[in-house]
Amino acid sequence: MRTQTSPPIDKRAFRVDEFCEAYGIGRSGVYKLLKEGKLPSVVIAGRRVIPKDAAEALLRSSEK
Repeated sequence: MRTQTSPPIDKRAFRVDEFCEAYGIGRSGVYKLLKEGKLPSVVIAGRRVIPKDAAEALLRSSEK
């Protein structure tokens, strides 16, 4: 029997643990960036998430 798979969802925001895995940075480093205001985040329904565009902007700024 063949199962149908859904196409991968393009995430627009990451939980902290997902961000760590996707961008290869440790949790303490993420929280340091959040505290310093270098990595914006939002709280939605009690959960802190990092918008994908904020993560990409951080990467671009570190290339300079």
